Amino acid sequence: MKEHTELAPKCLLEFQGKALLDWQLKALRDAGISEIAIVTGYRSEMLRNRGLVEFNNARWDRTNMLSSLLSASEWLTSEPCIVTYSDIVYWSTAIETLMDCESDLAITYDPNWLNIWRSRFSDPIIDAETFRVSPQKTLVEIGCKPKSVEEIQGQFMGVLRITPIGWAEIIRVRGSLPATAQDQLQITSTLQMVIERENIDIEALPYVGGWMEFDSIEDFAVAEKLFEK
Repeated sequence: MKEHTELAPKCLLEFQGKALLDWQLKALRDAGISEIAIVTGYRSEMLRNRGLVEFNNARWDRTNMLSSLLSASEWLTSEPCIVTYSDIVYWSTAIETLMDCESDLAITYDPNWLNIWRSRFSDPIIDAETFRVSPQKTLVEIGCKPKSVEEIQGQFMGVLRITPIGWAEIIRVRGSLPATAQDQLQITSTLQMVIERENIDIEALPYVGGWMEFDSIEDFAVAEKLFEK
């Protein structure tokens, strides 16, 4: 969506008359969360004056998601935090699901992902990633290229719970890589590395409420049907 984000961060694009960021803030506040921080980078000046604590990734143009999250280490090392991507919308129940969880690492996922992906893509597995959950509700695999729909039990929503113990494991995983690879780490590939190390389980919690990610301008039309007023 480069042509739509040349003047503003993606999270300020509007859906149903409200910025994507404001959808997230409402969901967080409706779930009872009042201490909220934002990690900024591109056009950070446009994200100020919202009553939020700001952490800035000054290297936003050369790094990826995990490096941005590293900017918020002050919070992540001190107490459990809910972390959310900025280009998604969801109901407060997604946040409440994670708040009721006690795991050091936990994520929400959409088990009904296929209906959305069929509306977004002619072939739903073109953009989807593998996602497998054990009978004990722990994440077994995430982020790989699937060969069939059967390898996908859901899709990661971009919402996580991370405690200081969980964050310490993420930092250990990141530190095991060369510096250039550290800078390019995505969240999903980091979670897969945590799985492979087998030091800590990642709880996977199904969520069946309204949810959508926005990767193209066409996604806004798909979302209108999912979030009919």
